[in-house]
Amino acid sequence: MLRVLGRATSGNVQKVLFLLEEMKLPYQREDYGRQFNNTQDASYLGLNPNGKVPTLVDGDIAVWESNTILRYLANKHGATALYPTDPAARSQVERWMDWLLASLNGPYVAIFKESKKPAGERAASWDADAKELKAQLDILAKGTAGREYLAGKDFTLADISLAPIVHRCLDFPVDLPGLEGLRAWRDKVTSRPAFKKAAG
Repeated sequence: MLRVLGRATSGNVQKVLFLLEEMKLPYQREDYGRQFNNTQDASYLGLNPNGKVPTLVDGDIAVWESNTILRYLANKHGATALYPTDPAARSQVERWMDWLLASLNGPYVAIFKESKKPAGERAASWDADAKELKAQLDILAKGTAGREYLAGKDFTLADISLAPIVHRCLDFPVDLPGLEGLRAWRDKVTSRPAFKKAAG
């Protein structure tokens, strides 16, 4: 059985669980990460040298980096509806997965960490990080406007990858006006039974 090593509260773990639930693949999740203080020991680092979550263990294979795990599972199990084989269609999926890590992740992580603190105790960079978060979400909203899902008319790995992160972004205590289309997408994707099981 597939093993997912990572705490249930991690957005990156949730995207992997989201895919597994959508594909109806049997798996077991094991608590690893922040509060469990077990990702820096030799056994975990032997699987994932980053010492972060998630790690997918599939028999003798260990796969790390959440988006790579999504691609691995889709490729291995022939999920071509979620991860099309046509290069042009696939590029529509992968660009948003890559954009998430390259562009959105920075302000997302910064705001996520500071949003747990009282307003008066937040880092001096809060306003700048909030402005950058809004700018990146605007890019996502404009780049996918008029589409039913992020990569086009079909639900794909792009939606699975971004849903747990964007869901949190839209609920941060920052001013995010003018993202009605993105909020409608969020509501549609997070209402899926697989998402509710993975991140509910």
